[in-house]
Amino acid sequence: MQRGRRRHEDDGSGGATLSPRAARLRDRVGDLVTDRALDRHALAHDASHYLLVPELVSRPRGVEDVARLLRACGETGMPLTFRSGGTSLSGQAVTEHLLVDTRRHFSRGIEVLDDGARVRVAPGVTVRAVNARLAPYRTKLGPDPASEGACTIGGVVANNSSGMHCGTAMNTYATLDSLELVLPSGLSLDTGAPDADERLRAGAPDVHEGLLRLRDRVRSDRGSVATVRRLFALKNTMGYGLNSFLDHESPVKILEHLMVGSEGTLGFLASATFRTVPVRPAVATGLLVLDTVGAATGAVPAIVDAGAMTAELLDAASLRVSARAPGAPAQITGLHVEDHAALLVEWHADTPEELQEVVSVAQPALDALPLTTPVALTQAAAERAALWTVRKALYSAVAGARPQGTNALLEDVAVEVAVLGQTCVDLQELFDRHGYEESVIFGHAKDGNVHFMLNERFADPLALQRYADFTEEMVELVLSRGGTLKAEHGTGRMMAPFVERQYGPELTAVMRELKTLLDPGGILGPGTILGDDPRAHLSDLKVAPPVEAEVDRCVECGFCEPVCPSRELTTTPRQRIVLRREMAAAADRGDHELARALDEQYDYDAVQTCAVDGMCLTACPVLINTGDLTRRLRAEEAGPVSSRGGPRPPGCGAPRAVRVRWG
Repeated sequence: MQRGRRRHEDDGSGGATLSPRAARLRDRVGDLVTDRALDRHALAHDASHYLLVPELVSRPRGVEDVARLLRACGETGMPLTFRSGGTSLSGQAVTEHLLVDTRRHFSRGIEVLDDGARVRVAPGVTVRAVNARLAPYRTKLGPDPASEGACTIGGVVANNSSGMHCGTAMNTYATLDSLELVLPSGLSLDTGAPDADERLRAGAPDVHEGLLRLRDRVRSDRGSVATVRRLFALKNTMGYGLNSFLDHESPVKILEHLMVGSEGTLGFLASATFRTVPVRPAVATGLLVLDTVGAATGAVPAIVDAGAMTAELLDAASLRVSARAPGAPAQITGLHVEDHAALLVEWHADTPEELQEVVSVAQPALDALPLTTPVALTQAAAERAALWTVRKALYSAVAGARPQGTNALLEDVAVEVAVLGQTCVDLQELFDRHGYEESVIFGHAKDGNVHFMLNERFADPLALQRYADFTEEMVELVLSRGGTLKAEHGTGRMMAPFVERQYGPELTAVMRELKTLLDPGGILGPGTILGDDPRAHLSDLKVAPPVEAEVDRCVECGFCEPVCPSRELTTTPRQRIVLRREMAAAADRGDHELARALDEQYDYDAVQTCAVDGMCLTACPVLINTGDLTRRLRAEEAGPVSSRGGPRPPGCGAPRAVRVRWG
């Protein structure tokens, strides 16, 4: 096995010779699955730093198709993994088995209920689309992830997404009203129906009884109760949501909330109904600069007590990077950053008059802080947007400037606010000790939740060992502070080896029994959340070989996909880019049949059907216009005579073509 992909014996057409169980599955479900090379390799890539090429791909057209797949996989023993927006960062949406795309045919379906107080949503709909539909009612979803334009409701529920404002009070778990789900057995259940618990008892009596047994097991163990209460007082997406056993009584409500954060390993989420939260349109924003990260985090309790809805932390490295971003305010560009840190803060209200009163109440708390520079809260839209540039430009600035051939990793952890400052200092020391330069720490200080970015070259064995050593020290650091190793991004493959270290043997045993209870065949999301490989986080890592000048900056985040006109016809901008990388990788390792198949299929699916309208550029955090690549490829196909008279497409530079010579 080569790192970064799993390979099957080639059948001579660029597809893979199917394993016996995959062949049996295809015999049962027919054209509900495909092993076409382009489909398998296009969907192998998500926003994480893991890469597995699925043996089969399915794009079910409805819930009935999903139930049929689940039953057939259970009968054949074929594992399957659900994938929707592909924005997951921890490796929970990749597989070497069957990958089920729940975005393409589930991207419509928003039903506003109770005059905007609730909303029912299909799993492939993005958060931004839901909020746009709710806007006339002045309500919105509680979870507000930064990837709202690309992440979908299926992933939001599966990962218990939160974000910059919602904390734990308005996250997915807290605002979920009901689910329509399909269990691995094929049983469909609407948890919002009045007789849902009786339906669960009748349709899956073993599940109904088992959930009651596990509920009582957790509740009867004082140590378990204390651990669950402590960890879920934080933002926590590590392992399964065992707080469900403490917060709910009936098996159906326990099951409903266990699905939140289950990362597709317990069942399929056919739709989710949320209780919405009000939109408060009057907003005041400010950037508080302090001398050290300790001073910044130490100011958080006073700011929260003063009514702040948001307190986003930026460490010194973040401030230096942000100063280089287009549109950064003078408050940042004019700052000589040494060990400084900053808090991006906001207050919300229903009316300008109410906001003025709220800010007046908060002002004494701000005046009492040891600020490095004066601050004035602003309500002006342009000034607020400039301040948010400081926060939102971090990912693009760091990821876009990374060295060629490296991957960007975005990690997240959470600790109590009281120890957040020292934890950040210790993380910075870890970066220095392991030689990670330009690593930034930022995040949701109000919740003790920070993100940090690393650039790593996984093709280098020494670099891989560095990452392994860093991870061990980071895990020990966070757990020694009573924290959680995953606050928002889900356990995935990245932290599966460390679940027991965080929860202990008893609660991990509860999780394993829960998994067996719901998925006795172990077919859903193998390797995600729970696994037996202590080095799973170091396996199947993605490499990023330089391919073409127009697109080498791509971090495969998928932000471009919802705005692409051809996303439901053929391929998306991200897929066009990763397929170029796949063709280059196949040629490099001498897999000419695969390279030939991808090249032939790429012509229509990627080149001919690209609208070259630049819509992808509007959503890309590293400012890639995939149309530049497509225009050049079309010019190359047309030949020198037809392309001689036209100008070279802008931004092409000196591209490295991926044309392969077949030996």
